[in-house]
Amino acid sequence: MTNQHIHCIVNDCHYWNQGNMCHANEILVTTDEFGSRQPDHIDAATAKQLTPDAAGSCMATCCKTYVPKGSDQIKADTVKRMP
Repeated sequence: MTNQHIHCIVNDCHYWNQGNMCHANEILVTTDEFGSRQPDHIDAATAKQLTPDAAGSCMATCCKTYVPKGSDQIKADTVKRMP
């Protein structure tokens, strides 16, 4: 697999870094509808167990990997965290 660069402009996320780069090892992008119905622990670690769904448009998608900076939620799942 090629080295991917995930760009993110949500600067209050634990994974946000200089240059608007996401430093999460894994991310989960889903539909807004699915994401709004799930608890925070539904994330990249559980992605293989989830059923794919069509979004229909870019505006109907969201990143479920968001964790607030300084939050105790940083270890909410089993995804290896970047320093």
